[in-house]
Amino acid sequence: MAEINLLFDELFPLCRSITGQGLRDTLTLLSEKLPLEVFGIPTGTQVFDWVIPEEWVIRDAWLKGPNGEIIANFRTNNLHILNYSTPVNEVMPLAKLKEHLYTIPGLPDAIPYVTSYYTRRWGFCLSHKQLEQLEDGDYLAYIDSEMINGELNYAHAFLPGESKREILISTYICHPSMANNELSGPLAAAFLYNRIANWPNRRYTYRFVFVPETIGSIAYLHRFGKQMKERTHAGLVLTCLGGQKKLSYKLSRSGKNPLDRIWQQMIAHGQYEGGTRPFTPEFGSDERQYCSPGFNLPVGQMARTVYGDYPGYHNSLDTKESMTIEAIQQSIDELESLLQMNEAEGCYINQFPYGEVKLDKHDLYPDMNAPATRFLSSNEIVDSRTQLNRILMLLNYSDGKHTLLDIAERSKCNIDGLMPYVQKLVEKGLLEGPFHEKGRELG
Repeated sequence: MAEINLLFDELFPLCRSITGQGLRDTLTLLSEKLPLEVFGIPTGTQVFDWVIPEEWVIRDAWLKGPNGEIIANFRTNNLHILNYSTPVNEVMPLAKLKEHLYTIPGLPDAIPYVTSYYTRRWGFCLSHKQLEQLEDGDYLAYIDSEMINGELNYAHAFLPGESKREILISTYICHPSMANNELSGPLAAAFLYNRIANWPNRRYTYRFVFVPETIGSIAYLHRFGKQMKERTHAGLVLTCLGGQKKLSYKLSRSGKNPLDRIWQQMIAHGQYEGGTRPFTPEFGSDERQYCSPGFNLPVGQMARTVYGDYPGYHNSLDTKESMTIEAIQQSIDELESLLQMNEAEGCYINQFPYGEVKLDKHDLYPDMNAPATRFLSSNEIVDSRTQLNRILMLLNYSDGKHTLLDIAERSKCNIDGLMPYVQKLVEKGLLEGPFHEKGRELG
């Protein structure tokens, strides 16, 4: 957790946007945690219905009042500047200045996060309390910025597995100094990468993607979408993974991808309390691009304190204290557990399918039948036959036609409740798998 905290403190002050040095500096810091390959897409490049915009360069910005006092200062808080502001150096009366000021009346102490990526304008963001205290007079608005022919940057990293089929983990890196809505996703992704890298075996290949939101994922799909359509088995967009609420999942467009099914079964058995959100293109994050009809990738979205559902959404109240590093750590733990279940899901093959396996030979059945052994799974395990019943279900339905999820449903438990027994049976040579289809792992 100390590593997450340290990286948070390094990333938080950076002025990120959909292009620019802050985004590149973010990727550089993340590259210390995982081996990112960074790409640059030049200004003016057509990516489907979008065009990569000019790169925004911001050096300084401040707003000075009639008495020389500083009202807003980019160097103090980068949310004070409207993201992608054009340059200005002009004295103007308060009435004219107000056309360029942005606040949140309902949150009088918060500085809003406002962007204008594709329409040229300039502006400052203040707390509403500040706005109400401004006096008539002349104000000096100064923004030292420019638009240049540069590039949009994104990055990815891979963890190879036994199969070329991929699990996508995607997150965005374009919001400036906000904690839950920005840094929780990249931090969770970076440290989840290292968790998965330490697994002794990986069935799937894992593709980790870091993009500026929307335009970045569209640009990424423009380059890698065809490959992803062929290889993606399931995927997650990570966003808003801090805060005190429970982990919740937004289904993929089909609602039937492997992680959709695992999550819904876990919810049904009380494993997760955060609930399930239906897919919708009306709001959300980059799952809308991955699930657009031309791609329709099996990608859902995972969040904890969901965007738009907490006071700090897109404003300066979104701090480390309001989010907590502990919540990110918990999200990483829960995401790893979910992905491990996905690794185990599939069809298994009983290696002794003719009649029942003689389980006592393998220390999996009591070696005496008596009233005293009625609730035993073996000579040592007193569990009301939980292990024994689940092993019998696994062996009977491991015929290459029933998946682990299917067997879990028949066993009236979740997939997590079968995993220890699957591992035991595989180690004893009684089961083989998992396979995507009978006896054969897809490449």
